[in-house]
Amino acid sequence: MASVRRTERKQTTIPRFSRVVANREFRGLWLAEALSIAGDQLAKVALAILVYQRTASPLWSAVVYAMTFLPALFGGLGLSQLADRFPRRTLLIWCILAQAALVGIMVIPGMPLPVLCALVFFVAMLSAPTNAAQNATAREAFDDDAEYLRSQDLRGITTNTMMLLGLAGGGLLVTAVGVPWALAIDAATFVLAAVIIHLTVRWRPAAGSPEDGWFAGARITASDPHLRVLFAMALLVGLTVVPEGLAAPIAAQMDEPDVAVGWLLAADPLGFVIGAFVFSHYASPATRLRLMGPLAVISSAALLGFAVQPPLVVALLLLAASGASGAYILTVAATVNSSVANNVRGSVMGLFRTALRVTQGLGVALGGVVATAIGSATGTVALAGALGVLAATAVAVAWARQRVRPGAVKVAADVG
Repeated sequence: MASVRRTERKQTTIPRFSRVVANREFRGLWLAEALSIAGDQLAKVALAILVYQRTASPLWSAVVYAMTFLPALFGGLGLSQLADRFPRRTLLIWCILAQAALVGIMVIPGMPLPVLCALVFFVAMLSAPTNAAQNATAREAFDDDAEYLRSQDLRGITTNTMMLLGLAGGGLLVTAVGVPWALAIDAATFVLAAVIIHLTVRWRPAAGSPEDGWFAGARITASDPHLRVLFAMALLVGLTVVPEGLAAPIAAQMDEPDVAVGWLLAADPLGFVIGAFVFSHYASPATRLRLMGPLAVISSAALLGFAVQPPLVVALLLLAASGASGAYILTVAATVNSSVANNVRGSVMGLFRTALRVTQGLGVALGGVVATAIGSATGTVALAGALGVLAATAVAVAWARQRVRPGAVKVAADVG
């Protein structure tokens, strides 16, 4: 009975951020990730400007930008397993240094565009084993589940804040320092990230073995109903991301100036930061597990307001509300990471991130197709919201059943 009471207290305690940041390994991973994201945002803007300056072709600009997303499918499914086959700190350092070298090559003047596309592709490809090793190492760094969940809140807040800063100031900074210097800064952030990880993260032997099978993570996910529901809940973002791909036509349909496109793009990540902060500070881990389903429904329901083609201010509030409730994804990811054994954690989390990225890409693409077919960007967003509510309700019911099943929610230190 005493152990049960200790478990209950553990699930209701909300650690302070200061306790999380005091963890040396997490602090290193967190700082390294923040540096990499800042550099990546700068590089995306720089590459877009570079390609358009040289070609004046929207197609080439789109192709190079797509190269930052497409490798997620191949790298996530195939290379994430490396995070279980090799020592994770070693893999992190070498992958990050390889990315630094590839970005450094982009600085060479007159780089042919096909070569530039290939470099961008391989940089993005290497992010798959990097992210898998980073996520698995972050789980290993904490013995306390509540502290681990809190650390993922801080990561989510930092990631979206960096993206907001990139949207707000990336173009200005690239204009100020020039494209070559922007790419050089990105390469330098990778090198600095590798140094930080070397100094702060403890070396551990490989967690998995060849006997686990190359696609062990995928097989475990497919065979476990608990993980299948969690993955389904994560894939709902494929519908709530639709407004991101339609920001420009939404602004045009509202007769708003071009500057409104940036506001529409920033509203969701800003809401996400606010939601993550609120949930992290005021909801216990147990409460957040209960709220995941309802929040998934709310995140889609907020988009229904676009059915009446709202004014810009209302549209921004709706997108912010969708983003704020969409912060449930942090709890989903942390639960998945804590629900699987350490020897397949890299593989499963690599599959998780791949599923997120591919679903988001498909959602944006299909949103564009539907908007073209029906002739209304706001109507497409509302349709995505309606489909999202239906899907999220079904997933929420399935999660409620899974959550009350004895032993289903395996967010426990014994899998770390």
